[in-house]
Amino acid sequence: MANESRALTDSLNGTIRSYAAVGDSFTEGVGDPGPDGKFAGWADRLAVLLDDRVPEDTFRYANLAVRGKLLDQIVADQVPKAVELAPDLVTLVAGGNDIIRPGTDPDDVAERFEKAVAKLADAAGTVMVATGFDTRDVAVLKHLRGKIATYNMHVRAIADRNGCLMLDLWSLKSIQDRRAWDGDRLHLSPEGHTRVALRAAQALGVEVPADPEQAWPLLPPRGTFEVRRDDIHWAREFLVPWIGRRLRGESSGDRVQAKGFVDPHAVKAHLEAAS
Repeated sequence: MANESRALTDSLNGTIRSYAAVGDSFTEGVGDPGPDGKFAGWADRLAVLLDDRVPEDTFRYANLAVRGKLLDQIVADQVPKAVELAPDLVTLVAGGNDIIRPGTDPDDVAERFEKAVAKLADAAGTVMVATGFDTRDVAVLKHLRGKIATYNMHVRAIADRNGCLMLDLWSLKSIQDRRAWDGDRLHLSPEGHTRVALRAAQALGVEVPADPEQAWPLLPPRGTFEVRRDDIHWAREFLVPWIGRRLRGESSGDRVQAKGFVDPHAVKAHLEAAS
């Protein structure tokens, strides 16, 4: 637990000066576009919060995440780059795309995940890992809730064994509101990404400008017809193409390059322009 104690002390002193984000579409920021079409996302938003705590132009941030990537691809392509950077903070959120695929074993995925965590823990000042979301109200994914919960328990144990910080997304109740999700129901909306960034900052001991669990404004109830209409639209526009890619062995990230080094000031301007 020495790493965890040091991370909390350092973050409170404002000494996290470098950050590398490793993962898939969640960390790349899919669902959180700006006016130029580029994605921001929770990791970029967290980088802005961390950059605000140190002297200007002293913070380094790299987002290595690429949508659609499986755990082994992340370990092969992104983890070595993060190790080379040796930042003060690494966030590793991976394995979700493996878990939602039929036939995968969460025990096996977790074993491979821990090997990646160990490599990062040897190189970075602090490693933060995250649980998956509670999918009880998400179409299709609700049937995988038990599998996701099993993987989450492994991730918690891995964090304990390796002295990692934990970003607990399963308990983030505000994300269970449908407004926290993009139209594809697989990726967060801009507001959803914002709330995750705030929760991640809290895990680091950083004071945040808003409560990630702040209540959503009330909405009028939806009727059965509206729900069914939305489900049909979602299946046609998102589910069928997703299944098609799986059958063809394609990934949404096949022709996508990682953002690499990102200027937090540019992210901040991007977010302000989108608001």
